[in-house]
Amino acid sequence: MQTIWPTAAGVRPGDRTPRSGDGRDWFFQKRFGLFLHWGLYALNGWHEQDQFRRRIPRPEYTALAARFNPRRFDPDAWLDQAAAAGMEYVCFTTKHIDGFCLWNTAQTDYNVMHTPYGRDVLALLAAACHRRGVPLCLYYSVADMHYKHYPNAGRSYERPGPEAGDEPDAARYLEFVRAQVRELCTQYGPIHGFWWDANMLGHQDPTFNDWIRSLQPAAMINDRGFGPGDFGTPEREYVGSVREVLAFERPTEHCQSIGTQSWGYRADEDYYACRYLRQSLDNALAKGGNYLLNIGPRADGTLPPEARRILRRLGSWYQRVRESYADAEPATHLSANRAVLLTRKGDCLYVHLNREPASAVVDLKPLTVQPIEATLLNTGAAVDARVEVTPDHWQEPPYLRLRHLPVNDLADQVLVIRLRFSAPLS
Repeated sequence: MQTIWPTAAGVRPGDRTPRSGDGRDWFFQKRFGLFLHWGLYALNGWHEQDQFRRRIPRPEYTALAARFNPRRFDPDAWLDQAAAAGMEYVCFTTKHIDGFCLWNTAQTDYNVMHTPYGRDVLALLAAACHRRGVPLCLYYSVADMHYKHYPNAGRSYERPGPEAGDEPDAARYLEFVRAQVRELCTQYGPIHGFWWDANMLGHQDPTFNDWIRSLQPAAMINDRGFGPGDFGTPEREYVGSVREVLAFERPTEHCQSIGTQSWGYRADEDYYACRYLRQSLDNALAKGGNYLLNIGPRADGTLPPEARRILRRLGSWYQRVRESYADAEPATHLSANRAVLLTRKGDCLYVHLNREPASAVVDLKPLTVQPIEATLLNTGAAVDARVEVTPDHWQEPPYLRLRHLPVNDLADQVLVIRLRFSAPLS
């Protein structure tokens, strides 16, 4: 991943982010995806930017290809684990900043076919996704620390400068990129997304994205490439407005890794707490965005055991509350309580306790309508919901309150309450 992120903006109350009106609208239905950062860096088990951050000499790093042999790689196992967590699409790193390619590219020998494994990883994953109806998106790094024509100049994610055998030439490198993008968009069936990254060249050419869409009409393209793209990509919590806005103005996919230190496999990873990931996922979906959660597979092709455990725990919560996101629109503007997020669809309003609750009561001032039903989605239990006057606001009109919530018993979860009314709230 790179460290340049756009800012998510605010939106007028009740607005939905704009749709494409074509095959790309899958993105607004399948909103929780699995990001997979995998490559030679999994062998060292430290970070996906291992070569760049530890200044590993190119010959030493390139030699890792002779050891890459993920005999336990099973794309269906990845998809099984994703489905159990409620994930509905996949984004896969075809080439990261190290330049190593995980598909059978004719543009360079620095690819998975020239390893002991000798099989087209992307082809195997694409076949599994197509067979199971899972949208597949492809990550591609513009920065390339290996290819001879890339103009390394000591910027982030680059070599300090040209090395022996290099022929830096930005124009020739962009032709290489175009040739590889053609392979990715024509040899692996339907592609539902193209995820550019690390455009350290600063090159802008919107015809790249137009061309991708002509080859793959259902592909949503992000904003880190050679043009503005279809959606924003705020990363981790680096963009504070992801937490501050009530809803996203443009299509947005908040990307987060399951570990705090890396996106590729790290043997001694510092994993996020499940409550934190639940809050992060809820924050993105309740504001109308997508959420792309990353795991770095190990060098043998399996997902780390702790990552699998976290996915299971995240999924056990998400599957119970997911109705509060599906086909729902942001509605936090309906209440003055900024400790909660609201979504709504039809005659239902969903209350998300996205921040750690201070008490077992949620005030929804100034709402004054009594719901005909209140249910805690986490457990299915009824919730005490009443419109009443409180001592602190005894001179003001009564307002809707949710009482006796199990905030201590379910302290590691984000509580979501469904309120059903006799008619949709205006």
